[in-house]
Amino acid sequence: MTDALTRDVKVVVTGLGATTPLGGDIHSTWEALLAGKSGARTIEADWVAKYDLPVTFGAPIHTPADQVLTKVECRRLDPNAQYAIIASRAAMADAGSPEVDPERLGVVIGTGIGGVWTLIDQWDNLREKGPRRVFPLAVPMLMPNSASGNVSLDLGARAGAHTIVSACASGAESMGAAAEMIRSGRADIVVAGGTEGAMHPLCVAGFAAMQALSKRNDDPQHASRPYDVDRDGFVMGEGAAVMVLESEEHAKARGARIYAEFAGLGMSSDSHHMAAPEPEGAGASRAMVEAVGRAGLAPSDIIHVNAHATSTPVGDVAEANAMRRAFGEFVDGMAVSATKSMTGHLLGAAGALEGLFTVLAVHNRIAPPTINIENMDPAINLDVVQKAPRELPAGDIAALNNSFGFGGHNVAFVVKSY
Repeated sequence: MTDALTRDVKVVVTGLGATTPLGGDIHSTWEALLAGKSGARTIEADWVAKYDLPVTFGAPIHTPADQVLTKVECRRLDPNAQYAIIASRAAMADAGSPEVDPERLGVVIGTGIGGVWTLIDQWDNLREKGPRRVFPLAVPMLMPNSASGNVSLDLGARAGAHTIVSACASGAESMGAAAEMIRSGRADIVVAGGTEGAMHPLCVAGFAAMQALSKRNDDPQHASRPYDVDRDGFVMGEGAAVMVLESEEHAKARGARIYAEFAGLGMSSDSHHMAAPEPEGAGASRAMVEAVGRAGLAPSDIIHVNAHATSTPVGDVAEANAMRRAFGEFVDGMAVSATKSMTGHLLGAAGALEGLFTVLAVHNRIAPPTINIENMDPAINLDVVQKAPRELPAGDIAALNNSFGFGGHNVAFVVKSY
């Protein structure tokens, strides 16, 4: 991909869709976010007690999938794909249900874990009841590309159906890959985002064993507290978030409502540790600098950042260091929001959902608050938006979304007002 080609084709956002711990769609989610509500709560499932899990809460989706999808769809789709279908249909409807040549319509849906519910359930069936009781659709349901494949089938998309798996950076990287599909001329419209349906006892136990999860079982709504000195880990969430990306030419030709411009993508890898971030933020800062540069902007142009900010003691400091390294003194003028304080951490869908939040922040000129900060960590020298939303300035503005994942994946992208 040449720089000239990347600059010549402008990519815009024309539709948003989601199902999240805060709401059954993106608009109710956004309203709850601005109101500072938390989606964390005690997990009401018998497996919590059955396995004596050390963490008994999370941030499950607000609206169960069986209230939206048919019984047949729920039967044939793992939660990972169920959520992706819900978000994708909503995003396309929000985009005005555009008529597009199927061979010019693409899909890129990322996930961190894939169909874990199907995998474990069918393994139990095999062990306890034998091979004849394994569901015939087990393999298509558990595959990591099940979500993108099913969304492609649902929408009739034939320009390509792709799956990005880069842990908690999957959703953001998927949006970047979708933008590149459009810039390269492969598609006019791409449905892009991330999904995760991993609120499963194995995942909860695994993250707890890593000491990655908060253990505030008695106070779930205040457990996710990015930047607070007493933060003790993240809160696991689930859901999906999808945006419709479109070439500006195609969007204008059909009279589409445009939320923002998807302006620049930056990626790097730490090559430092499989789970821990590089403490000085060298790799993460490179991704930020690249995203800003590819957007044709300077560091001083970024006025808002939706931070990865998982509420882990090490991760929050590493990201703050990376931002200071990337933007220098200009970071002091950036309104930083840590929205996982309300949504929890949606793993492979996190970067996608926070990408939608970044688009809405630019479109509505308002930065969401960060909740649960009682004592700001002095090691994090950022201008964090706390307690209440903050208005963003008039005129042309730009914002950055950060996403990082186990394996040292770093993804940042810039959206600009349109």
